[in-house]
Amino acid sequence: MSHHDAIPPPLVPLPEPDRVAGSRPLDLPEIIRGRRSVRRLRTDPVAPELVTAVLEAAAWAPSPHGTQPWRFVVLTQPERKRQLADAMATAWRHHLAMDGQDEETIARRLAGSQRRLCEAPVLILVCLDPSDLDRYPDPERQAAERIMSIQSLGAAIQNLLLMAYRLGLDTGWMCAPLFCPAVVREILDLPPVLEPQALVTLGYAAADPQRRPRRPLQQLIVRWE
Repeated sequence: MSHHDAIPPPLVPLPEPDRVAGSRPLDLPEIIRGRRSVRRLRTDPVAPELVTAVLEAAAWAPSPHGTQPWRFVVLTQPERKRQLADAMATAWRHHLAMDGQDEETIARRLAGSQRRLCEAPVLILVCLDPSDLDRYPDPERQAAERIMSIQSLGAAIQNLLLMAYRLGLDTGWMCAPLFCPAVVREILDLPPVLEPQALVTLGYAAADPQRRPRRPLQQLIVRWE
């Protein structure tokens, strides 16, 4: 078994995508190409079973030695979302000021970020749990082990995003927790072992986003021998 062959969790009863109202009956290439990053979500609630379904999809991603080093925190209560948004905004304000941005720009960017977090009916915080990773005596292999775990976390998030799109939902992948992990841990009372890595906003699109063009595949393949 390779390092990225995950042992899948047992199946639990989940909604059949084709029977979910508003689902997108698409094949895999259409789902991959159709998925988009949405900044404005309606406040309509998301059924708990749909949240479970996207997390179940995430749990099937490949991971180092099948360890599944991802942990999820699901936030749906408005007050908890507001607390997190406010705490992260304080940290981000400091970073933007360090970058030399003027107060008007800082206020505008912070307002947009806080709106995204508070309007989304569901926030999914994705954390890294390195507890079960292999331990090596040399820093090179230990660094590689950590990189493998972060790569697998990205695969888990991608599974989540694709399943959400299939179910008629939309998402936004925000990396803000990477820049203030201690703040996120403190406000959510998380154990020190968990490393906040990303926030995914989940809900129903309020408006279609403008999509950025993709580079031609010929530019991405640097060698084919």
